[in-house]
Amino acid sequence: MIEILNHARLARARDSGALVGGILQTLKSRCKVGTNLMDIDRWTKAMISEAGATSCYVDYAPSFGRGPFGHYICTAVNDAVLHGRPHDYDLADGDLLTLDLAVSKAGVAADAAISFIVGDTKPPESVAMISATERALAAAIAAARPGARIGDISHAIGTVLGEAGYPINTEFGGHGIGSTMHQDPHVPNTGRPGRGYTLRPGLLLALEPWVMADTARLVTDADGWTLRSATGCRTAHSEHTVAITEEGAEILTLPQQARP
Repeated sequence: MIEILNHARLARARDSGALVGGILQTLKSRCKVGTNLMDIDRWTKAMISEAGATSCYVDYAPSFGRGPFGHYICTAVNDAVLHGRPHDYDLADGDLLTLDLAVSKAGVAADAAISFIVGDTKPPESVAMISATERALAAAIAAARPGARIGDISHAIGTVLGEAGYPINTEFGGHGIGSTMHQDPHVPNTGRPGRGYTLRPGLLLALEPWVMADTARLVTDADGWTLRSATGCRTAHSEHTVAITEEGAEILTLPQQARP
C-alpha cells in the first residue's frame, strides 16, 4: 500500500516526526559509559507514554522477526546494525551505538535512527562510517522531490556509500510510512536512476542508509531479531522520515529546536 497524505494528516506527521527526533536526541544525551540498554528502553517507553503516542515496535511481529519485538526502541551496538533488541548490556567507552525509533501519534507514524560513539574514545574508522551514512542520507533527501523516482534516491545513497568503499546490502532499506510503519514503496540503498515509483507530494518516506564495514552479509542473532554483520565488523545507520512536498523533501524527524 502507498499512502498519500492530505494537509491535515501531514500536520500530524510533523508532530510525530518532531517527537521521534526529540526522543532520540534526549536519549543520545543520556547514553554514557555504563548506561544499560534496558534503561534506554525504559526511558523510551516513558517518553512515548508521556507524549500520548504509541510505540510501533512493542507489538510488532513481522515475518523476519521471531514473535512480537517486545521493546520500545532498537538498540544496536557495534556489529549489530538493524532491529537491535534491547538486553542487559552496559555500554562501554568507544562502543558504536545505533538507536532506531518509530512512533505513531494521532494515527501517523514517523521513523528515524542515529548512530554515535559512546564515551571519549572515538575510533576513526567508526567516525568515518557514521559520517558516510549521514552524507548518504543527505544525498537521498536532496534527490527526493516531486517527479523524481525511487531509483533516483537509491542511486544517490549508493553513490555515496560506494565511493566511501562500503559494501551495500539491499535486503533492508528505506520504505513508505504513514498510518503504519512499513509500507510500499521499498527504497533500496543502491539502484538505477529513473526507475521505480514516481514521487508525489504527500508521500512519506523513511530513508535509511546503513552499512557494515567490510561485508554485505547479515546474520540473525539468537534473540531472533537483532541483525549483525556476518564478519563481526562494526556498522552504522542513519535515518529520517521525510515528506515529499511541492518544494522537495521536508525532514520531519528533526527535533523541534533544530527545525529551520
